[in-house]
Amino acid sequence: MAEAAKTVHSPLVTYVSMLSLLTLCPPFVILLWYTMVHADGSIVQTAQFLKQNGLQGFIDIWPRPSAIAWKIIFIYGAFEAALQLLLPGKRVEGPISPTGKRPVYKANGMAAYFVTLATYIGLWWFGIFNPTVVYDHLGDIFSALIFGSLVFCVFLFIKVRVKCSVERILYVNPVMSLTSNNNALCKGHLAPSSTDSGSSGNIIIDFYWGMELYPRIGKDFDIKVFTNCRFGMMAWAVLAVTYCIKQYEQYGNVADSMLVNTILMLVYVTKFFWWEAGYWNTMDIAHDRAGFYICWGCLVWVPSIYTSPGMYLVNHPVNLGTQLALSILIAGILCIYINYDCDRQRQEFRRTNGKSLVWGKPPSKIVATYSTTKGETKTSLLLTSGWWGLARHFHYAPEILAAFFWTVPALFNHVLPYFYVVFLTILLFDRSKRDDDRCRSKYGKYWKVYCERVPYRIIPGVY
Repeated sequence: MAEAAKTVHSPLVTYVSMLSLLTLCPPFVILLWYTMVHADGSIVQTAQFLKQNGLQGFIDIWPRPSAIAWKIIFIYGAFEAALQLLLPGKRVEGPISPTGKRPVYKANGMAAYFVTLATYIGLWWFGIFNPTVVYDHLGDIFSALIFGSLVFCVFLFIKVRVKCSVERILYVNPVMSLTSNNNALCKGHLAPSSTDSGSSGNIIIDFYWGMELYPRIGKDFDIKVFTNCRFGMMAWAVLAVTYCIKQYEQYGNVADSMLVNTILMLVYVTKFFWWEAGYWNTMDIAHDRAGFYICWGCLVWVPSIYTSPGMYLVNHPVNLGTQLALSILIAGILCIYINYDCDRQRQEFRRTNGKSLVWGKPPSKIVATYSTTKGETKTSLLLTSGWWGLARHFHYAPEILAAFFWTVPALFNHVLPYFYVVFLTILLFDRSKRDDDRCRSKYGKYWKVYCERVPYRIIPGVY
């Protein structure tokens, strides 16, 4: 049998962090919504209310999922699922999986994005549906998403029940690493979509990190593409537009602060769907399993937390002035472009097998080999020039700055609008460490050489 599992973080930190996120994230979503919408964005005001009213006060402010909330979620989800299945798109292959398989996708995200926004704005423009209804029932919607998404994660948890080898466990959850003993077996659940699935042997870890890499319903409906891209990221754009329309209908105009916030978030989401095929090669899709962390996060956390600066601005219009508004807008767009160009540069490098020019010069690279769980030897190219010569995860720096620029129009009267910036910083710094640990395990000596050539993780010269 295999030896005891070894965690990247200490076992205590690992379990405490998972249990904390499982129990605290759902109520935090409700508290953030209540504070933004009903407590003037003031953490102090919400804290005083809870101090005076205790647990009953918290129960009272937690909205019950209403029929209209379920209806909105169902119609939106069904619409996005239909677009994912029915819109035409280019056939795209994902990266080779740990078991040597290569997933296939239909790249129609950009078309789905434009159809979604055109339909949503068109319904408002022609008086068929008013997006302010979404804002007015936002608490109900978030509450319904919290419970509905938990049920969905349970479905994913019981979906997979197969025997798996220790090597496969290495990819089941990204905080674990095991010995290479090949005799250990683990239990799975019911109906996995592929052999890239299995259990770590720990219920909490399996539920939190997930058990299946590429879960699908039928042959063509990819669950992670739906939760991450078509539901979560699409909801980000839809809610950004919703907040803008709500402010317009409430005040008769849209403040320049809201315009800057909305434009920057829409530019970012547009960039995401333009580059969606590249996203399918990232850690979220190619390495993180479908569990609470990814799926609940994209179904609930992204629509609620990622859009929170715009949620705050609805009732707190700020007039920045043309010069300041344009300065913030240009800085934010520049950061989004750099973030995109980092990903484009690496994607083009991989597409051309290292033969593309990087900043007008032949790229500097490392040819690395690794083994799949089946013992097959594969080759990867590690780019060490261009943006990727500055730091191993330099693209995270402009992404964090972009989030700051679409938040700063709220100015600094309250700290809560900046929660997303703080959260994103912690998330990406932790992700960079997890990715480094994964690559070190995968590439071995080649990764050591890579780190010697590119010594900084995110911020050149600093970290």
